[in-house]
Amino acid sequence: MFKIGCHLSSSDGYLAMGRAAERIGANVFQFFTRNPRGGAAKAVDPDDVSAFLDFAAERGICCLLAHAPYTLNACAEKPHLREFTRETMADDIRRMEYLPGNMYNFHPGSHVGQGAKRGVELIADTLNSVLTPDQTTTVLLETMAGKGSELGGRFEELRAIIDAVELDGKLGVCLDTCHAYDAGYDIRGDLDGVLEEFDKIVGLGRLRAVHLNDSKNPFGSHKDRHEKIGDGSLGLETFERVVNHPHLRDLPFYLETPNELPGYADEIALLRSRVRVCDE
Repeated sequence: MFKIGCHLSSSDGYLAMGRAAERIGANVFQFFTRNPRGGAAKAVDPDDVSAFLDFAAERGICCLLAHAPYTLNACAEKPHLREFTRETMADDIRRMEYLPGNMYNFHPGSHVGQGAKRGVELIADTLNSVLTPDQTTTVLLETMAGKGSELGGRFEELRAIIDAVELDGKLGVCLDTCHAYDAGYDIRGDLDGVLEEFDKIVGLGRLRAVHLNDSKNPFGSHKDRHEKIGDGSLGLETFERVVNHPHLRDLPFYLETPNELPGYADEIALLRSRVRVCDE
């Protein structure tokens, strides 16, 4: 089953997101656990969760991906900022257990002059403090564009974080197409080569989700500006190769393009039309 969706607003609850997903032809979706710029999270409504789970089972909606606020920085230099990140992530993971077996995605963080090695240590320390043996939620490290002191722009950095985490079985990776291309991984010209490198360094078994975003910037720009599918430097043919690639086609795909719901519906329909029937 081809699994595709987009980022939806969580302001009206899970059932509302499920209904919105169905309206635009999505069978997966991503959402923020709270305001993307930080702040308190809305209380979980058990009745809304129950109604959503029933709706999702009936409609074939799966693979929910919660996204952490952008304000989190697990390797911030200031201790109070790291503590805020730990508290927020721990709370988000607890909340995700109302929706067992799904995923929570976060940007690894920026070392702000401390150096990549120290940044990796601090990110791992944060993860070691929030992951629990009994959680069903998989926490995903997102591939980043590598701007400034941002970590996650190189596969080696993701590997180093994973290696330093005790409960590494709770970790996976989300590949962002715009970020990877901007970081210098040529998914347009050499998708096979990029995935081979990822497998060698991180392992394809860690790859659990894909953010589908075209890029406003040229290859290797390290700038991270998303564009609508087919309107950027990656081009539609790249996304056709991505959604049909044997190492990627069974993963859930999430659009984060600059769109409202009608635009997402069009992109979902477009990408569905480019999915080839497998011979296997």
